[in-house]
Order: sequence, then structure tokens, then C-alpha cells
Amino acid sequence: MDEVTFKSDTVLSDVHLYTPNHRHLMVRLNGMGQPVFLSQFKLLWTRDAQTDSGAAGGGHSAVPAEEMPTPGPGSAGCPRGSGCGADGTDTTGRAGPGAQLDEDGDLDVERRPRAASDPEPAGPPRDKVHPMILTQEEEDTLADGAGEGRPQDIIRIEHTMATPLEDVGKQVWRGALLLADYILFQRDLFQGRTVLELGAGTGLASIVAATVARTVYCTDVGADLLAMCQRNIALNGHLTAAGGGVIKVKELDWLQDDLCTDPEVPFSWSQEDISDLYSHTTILLAAEVFYDDDLTDALFTTLSRLAHKLKNACTAILSVEKRLNFTLRHLDVTCEAYEHFRSWLQRLEKRADSRLRFAVEPVEASFPQLLAYERTRQLELWRICVEPVT
Repeated sequence: MDEVTFKSDTVLSDVHLYTPNHRHLMVRLNGMGQPVFLSQFKLLWTRDAQTDSGAAGGGHSAVPAEEMPTPGPGSAGCPRGSGCGADGTDTTGRAGPGAQLDEDGDLDVERRPRAASDPEPAGPPRDKVHPMILTQEEEDTLADGAGEGRPQDIIRIEHTMATPLEDVGKQVWRGALLLADYILFQRDLFQGRTVLELGAGTGLASIVAATVARTVYCTDVGADLLAMCQRNIALNGHLTAAGGGVIKVKELDWLQDDLCTDPEVPFSWSQEDISDLYSHTTILLAAEVFYDDDLTDALFTTLSRLAHKLKNACTAILSVEKRLNFTLRHLDVTCEAYEHFRSWLQRLEKRADSRLRFAVEPVEASFPQLLAYERTRQLELWRICVEPVT
């Protein structure tokens, strides 16, 4: 296989698009006949330092400045005093993203200038990918912890690339990396908890959560995707073993009211798992699952249904990327999927519910970046606190 062809009807994550070509390692074909690649994500912390600083700042080590990725303009989220409003808009007086036309009336897209502090690119940012095809021996070596850095500093994720829209869960998205950053920063919040991730995709956030949580239910739909989650969990057992966290991969279909308990169905639920889920879950996660209005409706409906079944108050942490698209319908740059997501947040806050109260608030993305990726201003975290009405 000399190169990967990106067809017009496929979607490619920015995480993979900007990863240098030599990092794309093709390891196998999955059950759908799609090429599966192995990427490495470096953790900018050490377990030794983490133990020493567990009581301060969420239990992570201070990262030397030379190890931190150099953010571009606006890539540090919305820290205080940065001129970024609560809804992600720029309040400094500079014009925000919008439709600008040239003298002929054509759309003129203004590119972000490269800052002097930005590292020199390793090559053309949209170069074709020429993956290496590993032999079984080389794959085993990678799985055993060889490569860049120490094993405890590396997360290895198998994923596909350039997928159809229905398979985007098989890619790694920046929203999952932002959510993983938040988990690493707020380790005390997750310590010893039972966590449920909805739409886990490749399982990256679930793996990070399991480094501190007691039990993580990593859920999505589709046997092929869930098998990929299971394999990624096995690849990163060195990270979760020290904390004693357990990850259980289960199917959870947002379009179904009940959990599948048929033992003949892969990744179905046992009665013991269901009892543990409803009795002990206090944190729910979802990252980058708000790109389609119907899926967004199904996610929030499922979130509400689960909150009513849980025996404890819970907190949902949602990661979303505000994507700007030019549409012919509006003849303008819009964020329709994001706006639909925000409308659901407002609906939850105003919901008249006799049993539960939903309190929604944005999470300021000014916490340290402990994974190497581009944290753009369009990445957002939202927290929904669900408590019984008293």
C-alpha cells in the first residue's frame, strides 16, 4: 500500500492530518476491510512527579516550559484577560470569523498567520500520507512499549483515517484530547469514581479516565468500533494497571431506551454491570459527538434518561469543537451543529423537572496542556451538574 487516497466523501480528523507522515503506522485491516493505523500520543507528565503533587492542582506534575507545546494565536482556550468571551467570541474589538467577500463577490478566507514562535513545519501540512506497513514483530515491539519516551509517557491508539461520516468515531479528534487533558488536570475529581463515556470512539478519554477512576464504562455502537476500543485498552494496560482502574467496553445505543442484555450480542450488559452502572456512576463524559443534529438530540435524550435512573447526583462533562462552515443556504459562515448543541444546553437549564435540576456552565480551558495537540479557541468544555430537586 503506497498511499492513502482521500476521497471527496470522506472525513479526516485534524489530529491525523497534521501528524508527520512517519507517525502513521498501518498495522492491520479491521473487520470492515479498513486500514488501521497506530499513533502515539505523548503525555507531558511523569508518574513519579504526579505522586508527589497529587494534592495540589488536580494531581499532575508541573511541566517544564521547554516540554510544553508552543500554542499558536488563540490556542490556549479562553484564559482570563485574553479577550475571549464566555461563548468563545473575541471581545478585544478584533473582527471574529465571518464571511468576507473579495471585490468580485467571491468568498475570501483569511488564513491564520503563522506566529514567530510557531515551530517550523516538518513538511507540507496537507501532504499525502505514505504509511509504513508493520510486520507482526514490529507491531509487537510497539505494543510492548518501545519507541519515543518511556512507556508510561505514551498513549498508543489504533484508529482509521479518512472515514465516511458514519465511521468518524474510529478517528481521534481534538475534543477527545481536550477532555483527556481536563481529566489529567482534575484527577481528584475522578479518583475512585465510576465513569460512563458516551460515544467513546477509539476509547482515548476512557483510557485516561481509568488511570484514576475505579470503573470506566466505555460505550459506543458497532461491534467493529467496540473491538477497536478493546484493543486500545489492551495496548495501554501499562497506564491503567498502576491505578487499578477497570474499563468495561459496552454497547450503548442512544436510540434505544434499554441496555442490551442479550449474551449472544457482543459487548452486551450483564445484570451486575447494569446494577453497578446505576448505583455508582457519578461522572458522564462525551467528546466530539455533536456534529449531527439527530445525534445531538439522541445524546441529550440519553443523558437525561440516564440521569433519572442514576441513584446519585452526577456531573456530565462535554467536549465540543465549534466548526465554521460556509453554507449556500445562508450564504454565510455558520456553526449550525454547534448552535444546535447550545440550544440543548439552554433547554436543559430551563427544563421544568420535578425530580432533577440541570445546571450548565462552561469550563474555562486555561488548565495546563498535558497532551501534544493544537488547542484552538474553537474547542470548548461544558459541565452539566445534575442534582435532585429539594
